[in-house]
Amino acid sequence: MNVIEIKKLTKYYGESRGIIDVSFNVEEGEIFGFIGPNGAGKSTTIRTLLGLIYPTSGSAKIFGLDIVNNGPMILKEVGYLPSEVFYYDGMKVIDLLNYSASFYKKDCSKRIKELAEIMDLDLNKKIDDLSFGNKKKVGIVQGLLHEPKLIILDEPTSGLDPLMQQKFFELLEAENKKGVTILLSSHVLSEVQRLCSRVAIIKEGKIIKLESMSTLNNENYKRFKVEIESPVNNDYFSIAGVNDLQVNEKTHSFLFKGDINQITKKLANVNISNIWVNEPDLEEIFMHYYSKEE
Repeated sequence: MNVIEIKKLTKYYGESRGIIDVSFNVEEGEIFGFIGPNGAGKSTTIRTLLGLIYPTSGSAKIFGLDIVNNGPMILKEVGYLPSEVFYYDGMKVIDLLNYSASFYKKDCSKRIKELAEIMDLDLNKKIDDLSFGNKKKVGIVQGLLHEPKLIILDEPTSGLDPLMQQKFFELLEAENKKGVTILLSSHVLSEVQRLCSRVAIIKEGKIIKLESMSTLNNENYKRFKVEIESPVNNDYFSIAGVNDLQVNEKTHSFLFKGDINQITKKLANVNISNIWVNEPDLEEIFMHYYSKEE
């Protein structure tokens, strides 16, 4: 069953591009990654999904319900953390969270205390006394206090220190084990690599890749760095399968996918002083997708 179904979702701001023909599904119980650089269209997609802005064309469903016609019903079971959080400064944290909880017909007091303890959040402080990171913690608690079936996170870890990021990831994994579906939008690929089972890669408002994380991680790319004693042409390694070739004096660095024998034949014809072969991280593979599209 799909919790989110998006079909050719398009949003223009006047003549300016928002998103164009975005289509993907998020299955029940999965953590789905939505990745791309800032300005690619991640937030526009999420805001359209949540009914905060209306699509120019296309459609989307959450829990099988159309997002335009059934917004209030859908949002009862959705937790949302925007990339930036803004609050009434004069309120205490607990008062704000109780106010948020009042929109749901359930007692959230126990859950608020649990989440505040996990995230090390002082409930008695005033909002205007909080750092940016602590305001982000308030947003996390606010998004999860009603125990939603779907959690939508837009760049969730900005402002959190590494320890809090770790606690937050553990919290998300615990929610997911309960069967909660999560849509995680991020430009930090290590987050997506850790948490997600599938990803959609967006560039300039369009989906350019929809892939399982295991496939993306196992694209069989290798990162080569070769130090050559005798000088060769800068394009010596410009063969099929070589990408991102960088030459610095005698050092040749490149990303390779394909028949490894092609590389070993090239290496056999030159004097090598050193060689390094590594698995590239997802960031390099991701950037390769972008350059390939260009």
